[in-house]
This record gives sequence, structure tokens and C-alpha cells, in this order.
Amino acid sequence: MNEQSSNAPSRRGFLIGMAGAAAGAATTAAVTAGLGAAAPAAAAAHAAGTAARYEFHGAHQAGVLAPVRRSTSLLALDVTAQGAAGLTELLQTITDTARFLTTGGAPRELGITAPPSDSGVLGPEVTAGGLTVTLAVGASLFDGRFGLASVKPSKLRPMEDFPNDALDRAICDGDLLLQFEADDNDVVIHGVREVLRATRAGMQLRWRRDGFSSPPRPSGTPRNLMGFKDGTANIDRTDAKLMDQLVWAHGGQAEPAWVEGGSYLAVRVIRMLVEFWDRVGIEEQQQMFGRYKGSGAPLTGSSEFEDPHYERDPNGDSIPLSAHIRVANPRTPGTENQRMLRRAFNYDGGIDANGNLDQGLIFTAFNQDIERQFVTVQKRLIDEPLVDYISPVGGGYYFALPGARDASDWLGKGMFA
Repeated sequence: MNEQSSNAPSRRGFLIGMAGAAAGAATTAAVTAGLGAAAPAAAAAHAAGTAARYEFHGAHQAGVLAPVRRSTSLLALDVTAQGAAGLTELLQTITDTARFLTTGGAPRELGITAPPSDSGVLGPEVTAGGLTVTLAVGASLFDGRFGLASVKPSKLRPMEDFPNDALDRAICDGDLLLQFEADDNDVVIHGVREVLRATRAGMQLRWRRDGFSSPPRPSGTPRNLMGFKDGTANIDRTDAKLMDQLVWAHGGQAEPAWVEGGSYLAVRVIRMLVEFWDRVGIEEQQQMFGRYKGSGAPLTGSSEFEDPHYERDPNGDSIPLSAHIRVANPRTPGTENQRMLRRAFNYDGGIDANGNLDQGLIFTAFNQDIERQFVTVQKRLIDEPLVDYISPVGGGYYFALPGARDASDWLGKGMFA
């Protein structure tokens, strides 16, 4: 339902109020973290009582490049705005709101008789808090309502059901996807509320999932809720050449020109049947993953980041041929271009209707070509041993928009050029 409200701020009102606040925030003593900065830099800034800040403007959205933060919220939304003009205003408002929230500053004053312009969750001053807001579009946005059918990214489509999936279509797909990431839960919650407040007349929530990234224990890569390290062999987001080969989409030929600098995003909400998993022997668990649970090392090695050297174990005597790490990434010349930039988060959704724990993984992965990368890898994983202990229940395919390059630019502008 498209609920119209006389209290919903217009984009013009938002711009007038936020312009001064954003300018003031830029002169504060908050720590500004570069996109290539390591996670410890953000952690140190937080410990010192200052707020890490990631530059909003650039060729790419900051949320793709920044270190994984501790807290996240993914919101899939259906656009209720009417026509191209309505969608344009919606995207501009999302951009303006995200620009202010990721910079920080003092919310505008509306007078004593009006509702406050900010929820106050973060106090009288909005702290950047390491917040990034990543905006992606789903295939349904190009269905004809907004005149964009001819500029749809060529590989963008609804996510299919793979064998062993148990997808609930109520928590799949969506016209838009917004991902909020920050160092603290309250910064994420504040960001969610402020964006929804500013866009109330233009879009409606379809589904939402909140998650968190665990601290490295005792070191190295964080663990998932099965107790194994998750993302050990991830690609290096600071390697510009590798990102250009594996993550960033390029306009021309089969793709519209505007996609340059964006990326295909695969999202999978994967429930883990943790009570069942906790009754499986440690040796069997390790054989399914192909790594030691404690150290994260491959079963052929002794430290987490060692090459598993499958060529020395052709018959799977040490790392079974069906092990997750071996199937997902065979490490052959022919599969190098199938690697993705993964950003995974744990989630705890309470309990289900039967009283079982609802816990699992929010898997997100950025791809240059979703068919060549995510879909190809997912097909290899069909019927792997882990399918008895996991159940993909939601998610979708999206296209993360190119970045807003400066204060006059807005996310999605290229689609209307």
C-alpha cells in the first residue's frame, strides 16, 4: 500500500535542511577512512571514540569496497512511485539521505510544532559510524512501469530455484535492494529509519534481514554459525586490477553504457539447521568443508591461508572431491574468472513455528557477470554434502548501481540519460 503522508519530507525540503548540516560535518574531527583501509583502522577509530567515515562519492559505491563492518541490514523494496519522474525523485532522495547519513552532522530544525526531523537514535548529532548505504536494482524495476526496459543490465533476472533450495518468494527479489553496514547496530537502525522516513511515499518494504559479522576468533577470518571460518579464499578488494576483472561491470557490447562501475549482486539467505549440525562428528564436519574447524587450514595444510594444492591430492584422499572448498573453487586456470567478492554475515532470526533455532548466513557476492560466476559456482554445488544441513530460503539477483561521483550526481542517474 502506498501510504501518502503530509509529514513525509519532500526532496527539496530535505536538500535545503541537509546542505548546511553536511557542510558542517565535513569540517569536524571525525576520522575519515579510505576505501582501501584495513578493518583494524576502523576498529581503532571506534575504540578512540571517533567515527570512521567512508567517502560517499566515487566511481563505485563505498559499500562494495569498504571493509566488512560488524552490523548490517538488507532491505528489499517495491517501488510505489509513479512513472519515471516519481522514480527519479525517489532515487535522488535515497542518494541525498544516504549522503548525509554517511557524512554525519546536525539534523535540521523544523520548529517546536513539527515532528523532529531525526529519530534521535544517535543523539543530537548524527555520527557517520562507519555507515555505508549500498543501493541495487532488481529485474522487476525494468518491467515497463518506468520506461527503463531498454536499459536493463543484460544478465539481470529473478533468482531461480536451484535443486535443494526451499525459497520463500515472500523473501525474494524486489525492485530495489538497500544494504546498510556500520560498526554498531544503532547506526544501522538509525540509517534504516531515516531512509524509510524520507521515502515513505515512494517505496514499500518487501522483506528485510539483519545480520552481523563475528570478530575473528582467535584470529584471521570471522566464523559462520557452523563454527567454520567463512571467506578465507576471498578475492582482495584492494586489488584494482582484480576488481576490474571480476567485480565491476563494463558498458558496451551486450551491456548498456550506464552500468560501468556497477556490479551484479547475488544475495542468498541461507538457513543453517544448527541443532542437526551440532550432532555431527568433528571429522565429518571437516570433511564436508575441506578445512580444519579450529585453525581454518585446508586439510592438506596447517595454516588458514595455505593453498590446498589439489594437484597433490588428485583422488581426494585428504580433501574429498565433494568438499565445499574444492567444489566452490577448484583453483584451476579455467575457474579463476568465476571467483566473486563475497561479503557474508551471520543472522539470528529467533525461532521458527516449531521452536527450532532460525540461524544462518546472509551470503552476498559481487560479480562482473552473474551467469559466469555465481550461477556457475552454484550449479557445481548442487548436492554437495552440506545440503543436508543448510536450506536457502530467500534472496535475489540485483545490480549494484555505479557510484555518485559528486554532490550533483545521484545513484541511478545513468539509467535515465
